[in-house]
Amino acid sequence: MERLSSFPILTITGPRQAGKTTLSRLLRPELPYFSLEDPDVRMFAEQDPRAFLRQAPGGAILDEVQRVPQLFSYLQGVVDAERRMGQFILTGSSQFEMLESVTQSLAGRSSLLTLLPFSMEELQAVGRAPKSVDQLLYNGLFPPIYDRPVMPSVWLQDYVGTYLERDVRQISRVRDLAVFQRFVQLCAGRIGQLVNVSSLAADAGITRVTAEAWLSLLQASHLIFLVQPWFSNLSKRVIKTPKLYFCDPGLVSWLLGVRSVEHVTVHPQRGALFENWVVTELVKAQTNRGRKPSIYFLRDREGHEIDALIETAPGTFQAVEVKSGETIAADFFSGLSYWKHELSRQKLVPWLVHGGTSHQQREAATVLPWNDLGPLLSALAG
Repeated sequence: MERLSSFPILTITGPRQAGKTTLSRLLRPELPYFSLEDPDVRMFAEQDPRAFLRQAPGGAILDEVQRVPQLFSYLQGVVDAERRMGQFILTGSSQFEMLESVTQSLAGRSSLLTLLPFSMEELQAVGRAPKSVDQLLYNGLFPPIYDRPVMPSVWLQDYVGTYLERDVRQISRVRDLAVFQRFVQLCAGRIGQLVNVSSLAADAGITRVTAEAWLSLLQASHLIFLVQPWFSNLSKRVIKTPKLYFCDPGLVSWLLGVRSVEHVTVHPQRGALFENWVVTELVKAQTNRGRKPSIYFLRDREGHEIDALIETAPGTFQAVEVKSGETIAADFFSGLSYWKHELSRQKLVPWLVHGGTSHQQREAATVLPWNDLGPLLSALAG
């Protein structure tokens, strides 16, 4: 509500089915709602944008507004003439198209927010959180899985099919959807790993240029995101390649062929799935507060690593190591201890998130169980 009282337009981006429309209607229930996915509404907006906007003199919620990019220029004129705050809420699932249009036509007039699927904290607040790690990694956190009686694998199958058939054809000229789906599955198999575009291209049977374009397409649709390495006055031993993650662990599980909770338990990618989920929770802790995600990782060529590094004050970093095991082993802390010594000029606050139920305050780190990230999220909030 803060943004609505300070800007004429609030723009919400995020993956499809993350709850953008629901949130918009909760924020301003009195505003008329128009979906630019509807062919008739879209045709009206394309052919006569001035008349289209005149039907909502008090403002409106415009869903998937990137489908009619020429509307942005007309919106600029309307909000400049009215000079009223909270007049329009725009939503869109194509990040890059939205950002380009907002930057060009609505600079200074729109506040931009990103909405991702539910956080674990949100589900716990309403008593709907999964009871086990494996259930969490199987279900994922998309809202429809929690507000209707549907099997996660069935819903995610339809989600992927809809995304491939509709969004990919709209955003990009992908000719062979089967090859593109294979590429997406290959990306899922590389979660938590350094991005190797040449390897992805070779395995998918496409060119490196195409692989780079498809990675950008997946980022534009909020399905994947890259975590950049952190380095500052460090030696050349530090890795400077980003790591790849998906917006939701359930989506990755489905792409990896997981069709039951029991399958998660024995899957070779279980540790990577768990890391993917924790990293998304850290991202949501920032985006849900209206902040741009600022999360890094740290790894050198010898394999010393910190999974997530977040600066919460000048020179102070929350350093997070992620382990899916239930039993805490001594080597879980090796990366944190190494980098705490190496980065002695910075203050590293070490955390270990694991797949068990133990809370521990150790010399090496604060240990948190998977179902209680509260202390860490509070530290990120400052």
